[in-house]
Amino acid sequence: MTTDTVSSVAGEATVHAAPANTPRRVMIASLAGTTIEFYDFYIFATAAALVIGPTFFPGESSQMQVLAAFMSFGLAFVARPVGSFLFGHFGDRIGRKSTLVASLVLMGGATVGIGLLPGYQSIGIAAPILLCVFRLCQGLGIGGEWGGAALLATENAPRGRRAFFGMFPQLGPSLGFLLANGVFLVILLSISDEAFMAWGWRIPFLLSAVLVVIGLYVRTTLVESEVFTREQQKPPGRAPLVELLRDHREPLLQGTLAMVACYAIFYITTVFTLNYATQTQGIDRGTFLGMLCFAIIFMAVATPLSALACDRFGRKPVILSGLIFTMLVGLMLAPLISSASIPLTLVFLCLGLTAMGWIYAPMGALLPELLPTRVRYSGAGVAYSLAGILGASLAPYAAQWLVGHGGLSWVGYYIVGMAILSLLAMLSVRETRDSML
Repeated sequence: MTTDTVSSVAGEATVHAAPANTPRRVMIASLAGTTIEFYDFYIFATAAALVIGPTFFPGESSQMQVLAAFMSFGLAFVARPVGSFLFGHFGDRIGRKSTLVASLVLMGGATVGIGLLPGYQSIGIAAPILLCVFRLCQGLGIGGEWGGAALLATENAPRGRRAFFGMFPQLGPSLGFLLANGVFLVILLSISDEAFMAWGWRIPFLLSAVLVVIGLYVRTTLVESEVFTREQQKPPGRAPLVELLRDHREPLLQGTLAMVACYAIFYITTVFTLNYATQTQGIDRGTFLGMLCFAIIFMAVATPLSALACDRFGRKPVILSGLIFTMLVGLMLAPLISSASIPLTLVFLCLGLTAMGWIYAPMGALLPELLPTRVRYSGAGVAYSLAGILGASLAPYAAQWLVGHGGLSWVGYYIVGMAILSLLAMLSVRETRDSML
């Protein structure tokens, strides 16, 4: 046996002897990472509805302050595709593990930076500028997070259970949202409104540092999936982004448009209604955050149920049924929210977040399944992030504008329109349940 042969055999043995990620480790790592990243993301969304405007944006008009705060909220969605391009390139070339660690550090650092940032009264115009810079960094980090987390789950999943494993990163938004609003709720109940506006709102941002340390520990225990390791044995091709845009434009567009509706229903249900109910209808902020914490449970329950249905019946029928339900929820927005009734408003929140969980869960499997391994990190992340621009970045702003120019009914029609766009995209998507990664 030649020396080259011995080296080759030894190399193959090393590849096959590499420790595999256990199902439990995969579930915990994919869930923990997205929970932390979405906690960081949602505390800004909550703060944008409650405190960002008067703290960082000068002006006598409270309406203009709210619009400015929502615009700063939308900046992260503009940065998401850039983060997906950047982290996706290294994730497809170098590996999923190190790229996911880098995205978590960037996201956490930006969040802590916001918590330490002085307001406009202290440093003037530098305050909103730095706020926007940190918000862009948050967008870059989360743009690199989701695609890698979805691949971590699906590339390590047993065949026939990819939607179930892909559901764990999809649970991260529910848990992150519950954690974010739960922390805000505890603070609001513990201190006065004056103290909250002065310094209390910063506490959730600073707590992110603790969560990031936990997330880093979990992720550094992982190894690369066998799917990615096999791909690495092949000669490298062109840059993943070039190959994605050259050869895979159709699935990229399909995946992007399929996700638009779940973004729209989520951010209108959570961010817009939070501001509208507390500023226009006089519902107490703590009361409304408690209602959101209760309603998010419906999203958390709908997520695994939808994933199980996807593995049994396929991705398309589950998502299509969820989109039809989303249209109905959109039509119910005006009569339920305009009532100014806490029980009826809670009904809308529960319905809206149930719709979100049902159509969001399958995306953890669908987007990776639409693309080959060598461009999967880039493609899944880019589709996810572009959908965020179309469906989420303008949703609170558009809803606020529509209320002022047409009334609450038009906000519901906006949701219906986004659901129709996603439904048309899903009708063109091939069923991917039985595809090989």
